[in-house]
Amino acid sequence: MTQDAGQRGGPDDRAVLLVAGLADLAVSTLGSALGAVRGLLRRSDTADLAAEARHDLAARGRLALDRYAAVPPAHLELLARHVQARQAADDV
Repeated sequence: MTQDAGQRGGPDDRAVLLVAGLADLAVSTLGSALGAVRGLLRRSDTADLAAEARHDLAARGRLALDRYAAVPPAHLELLARHVQARQAADDV
């Protein structure tokens, strides 16, 4: 098929070509993923890999919670500390 073959058809032809291309991409991606899973299942250290993956995921989850769940200090608390620091500097 030449480059302009997809250009000559109407919208229906182009839609069919796009769907066929997406289906081909999905099949090849699925085939690659299944091959990788088969390769992992053949390994003798699968249990160790699974334990390491669980440990890595737990560490990653802990980091994500620390990053997003940390509560920033209250604005008024920061202002009060700033005032105290200034007063202490003025007293010296």
